Amino acid sequence: METKLRAGIITQADPFYLAEAIDYLLGSLPSDHIEVVVAVVFPGSPFGRRLGFKDKAVSTLKTFGPRFFLHYGLRFAYCRMHPAKSVMRVLGLRRIPTITDIRNANAEDSIERIMAYRPDILVSIGGNQIFKNNLIQAAPKGMLNLHTSLLPRYRGLMPTFWVLKNGERETGVSVFVVDEGIDSGDILVQRRVPIHRQTQAQLIRETKRVGMDALIEALMAIRTNTMTRLPNPSESSTYVKFPTRADVKEFYRRGKRFF
Repeated sequence: METKLRAGIITQADPFYLAEAIDYLLGSLPSDHIEVVVAVVFPGSPFGRRLGFKDKAVSTLKTFGPRFFLHYGLRFAYCRMHPAKSVMRVLGLRRIPTITDIRNANAEDSIERIMAYRPDILVSIGGNQIFKNNLIQAAPKGMLNLHTSLLPRYRGLMPTFWVLKNGERETGVSVFVVDEGIDSGDILVQRRVPIHRQTQAQLIRETKRVGMDALIEALMAIRTNTMTRLPNPSESSTYVKFPTRADVKEFYRRGKRFF
């Protein structure tokens, strides 16, 4: 009998896009070959910043303006009142054992709790912490991360915003091996996504969906020991940070839309 690859997911309670993506992933995994044995869910930090609720609201309003704030504020309130498609709900319906009270994933007691489920590999999907070697190397086959850009370009935060603002004709997704750098590990799977006239919301959904398929491809290659590592050279990299108000104004000036 073939041995399944046991995967542990590290993610966050993002109220906008991750539940749909993770639901698609869990429904598409070849269950005869890959089993998700645990999920670690951190508090949500959509749009790339880990802040308290009040600080996050103020930062979002100042940076993105009142229309963006109202749109996502109403969506946030709706998701809180109707949690049927929340990350936690999706994991519950799929009967995935879930850990929600870890604040520092790199702490020894946190690692012990995660590894009690005996994952062969850890997979970060929007995991909003910086991971250290003691966690990265805890699972026998290491840790993967999904990044929604064509690495080594657009390492960092909110790549879908930046590729639209900068007028790129294509973007993509990269599944890579996590190391202690920022989006700097070897690439296992990379897929290209053409940019047409998508809003940022549409591009986020598209890259998330393509990214889930790329993750499945990477996990299957690891399970069968057929993976090929591609370089992710720092000398060719670009790094993007959280946008400023001036960046958002330029985004609008170029005719781009958030939703």
